[in-house]
Amino acid sequence: MKTTKTFSSLLKEPGLLVDPVVVRVNDFTNKAAKDFQIAMNKAHNTGQPVIPVIIDSYGGQVYSLMSMISCVRHAELPVATIIEGKAMSCGAILFSFGTEGMRFMDPDATIMIHDVSSMVWGKVTELQADTAEAERLNQKVYRMMAVNCGKKEDYFLEHVHERGHADWFLDAAEAKKHNLANQIRVPKFNVTANVKIEFE
Repeated sequence: MKTTKTFSSLLKEPGLLVDPVVVRVNDFTNKAAKDFQIAMNKAHNTGQPVIPVIIDSYGGQVYSLMSMISCVRHAELPVATIIEGKAMSCGAILFSFGTEGMRFMDPDATIMIHDVSSMVWGKVTELQADTAEAERLNQKVYRMMAVNCGKKEDYFLEHVHERGHADWFLDAAEAKKHNLANQIRVPKFNVTANVKIEFE
């Protein structure tokens, strides 16, 4: 995403201004979730009117995704989600949490949706417990995704089921058809700094 800055001719020290925060998401790990929270908090103190979250990810840990979702839900500013390249698995879910009208997707980008994966090895009882938890999370995240897109809660779950639970790849046009993407373009971030001096 391109950022353009414009300064008033009266502003002699533009370097003293705080740059707007653009949050980038490539991974879904504990560290990535922590960095995401720090960046989101910082964005609330710059004076910017919106928080751009750029996603280019193959996905990752669903619990890290849930932490990021919490940050977005508690944000006091609108959040614009922007896909550059790909938003797969957790990336697709996070993308849907962009403020309605502010979900942008590059025309050549790809979304991939699939079931939450179970990664545990162990005893049968451990595998059963992990499978049950994966199913709970699967139902939860795709219901949230459907609500974000103005659909019935089982909308994406049914589509995944109809495809035999195989990976579901969507281009920008199809993502817009399902109201995942609102706009097929990458926006520009224009920053204007002015000085206002009044004499009384």
